[in-house]
Amino acid sequence: MSAAVISSNLFEAARLGDPQAIASLLETAQPDIRRYARATCRSSADAEDAAQEALWILFRHVGTIRSWLAFSAWLFSVVRRECLRLARKAGLAPAIDGGEAEALLLSRPEPDLRLDVAAAFEALPAHYRDVALMRDVKEMTIDEIAVAVGTTRQTVKARLHRARALMREYLTR
Repeated sequence: MSAAVISSNLFEAARLGDPQAIASLLETAQPDIRRYARATCRSSADAEDAAQEALWILFRHVGTIRSWLAFSAWLFSVVRRECLRLARKAGLAPAIDGGEAEALLLSRPEPDLRLDVAAAFEALPAHYRDVALMRDVKEMTIDEIAVAVGTTRQTVKARLHRARALMREYLTR
């Protein structure tokens, strides 16, 4: 996605909830999303579905993206994830089991793995990222996180589970 096309001002206005800016952001990002989906997905139908889902996710979560600099990477990871999800649903891409995923991760050089883990955290939606950082980095208990976030234990556990699943998917693709 070209920085010249989507300015930081447009992104920031959309992130803050300006309906005109959100519409403009979706319109401007759409060609790049579709092009990337066509290059990434296994079929043109999947590419179209992945692009639509990515646009929908962008519309719903633009306010959670913390930085204009992370926007393109975040958006393209959403498209990649959707292509993979659709391929798995069609039985075209096998799911990676835990042992394979761990072996794949451990085979990476440590500096690369650190960068990948940091990028995986950054790619998470804010409500998942916060819970995952509190639990896995700050080593807070589920109860401490629930108090800090102002929600229930069950919500924290669900968010943590989803955050870890998204990170695993991000790291093993």
